[in-house]
Amino acid sequence: MAADSFTPYRFAPGDAPLLMSIPHMGTAIPAPVEARMTERALMRPDTDWHLDRLYDFANEFGIPTLQAVWSRYVVDLNRPPDDAPLYPGRPSTGLFPQQDFAGNPLYHPGAEPDDEERADRLRTCWLPYHQRLERELAAIRRKHGIAILFDCHSILSEVPRLFEGKLPDFNLGTAHGAACHPGLRLRLAEALGSHGEDRLAVDGRFTGGFITRQYGDPDKGIHAFQLELSLATYCGELPPWSYEPDKAADVRPALRAMLEAALTWAREHAQ
Repeated sequence: MAADSFTPYRFAPGDAPLLMSIPHMGTAIPAPVEARMTERALMRPDTDWHLDRLYDFANEFGIPTLQAVWSRYVVDLNRPPDDAPLYPGRPSTGLFPQQDFAGNPLYHPGAEPDDEERADRLRTCWLPYHQRLERELAAIRRKHGIAILFDCHSILSEVPRLFEGKLPDFNLGTAHGAACHPGLRLRLAEALGSHGEDRLAVDGRFTGGFITRQYGDPDKGIHAFQLELSLATYCGELPPWSYEPDKAADVRPALRAMLEAALTWAREHAQ
């Protein structure tokens, strides 16, 4: 996989004290890799579909956005580079997924990536995304005296292999409060909860992935949170996972309120 075959991310600049990261919306897979993958894998079922459209109002707030180009099936940007499990003892798809969320194989037998290919994907896809993320957070921190990182995700409302039952609509993760100030955590929960407390879980099944845990450092003025949004709130849950504007219109006010709460808190606490 050539290092220059694809830019590993898209970046939209902004002047807000908040950076939005969308690490799982990418769909690009190199043709030689596609040739080794199963028909189901080529449908990319675990993509975080249409989040750029769902959150297009972020532009109004001047929020800079970092968005993956490569599919999470190439390398999962929200996993640590040593592939340590985020939730020990639970099923995981890992840094270089071999199965989808439902447990189906992504590759034909014997066609999985070897160590050399994995190292190349880490170098050309994973590392540039994280280097840019670090640079943007540092720049925001220098400019505003504070930085907030919003790691933006979505997932099927039911994934029996990974969790029991149906997920709440809003799954807010702050690494059990370690990734952001408790006041920000409360503001975010209040903003989402005002659109239905029964729709919200805070640090429940999803407490935040690698990005939230790695970059959230409240003592240094960087506060991170993740929202795992149920796909059912804005999108079809079966192929082709079509965006559904009527559903989205119902959930967008809650997402807008969440980001407004984060920006207000940041401005109140800027140094």
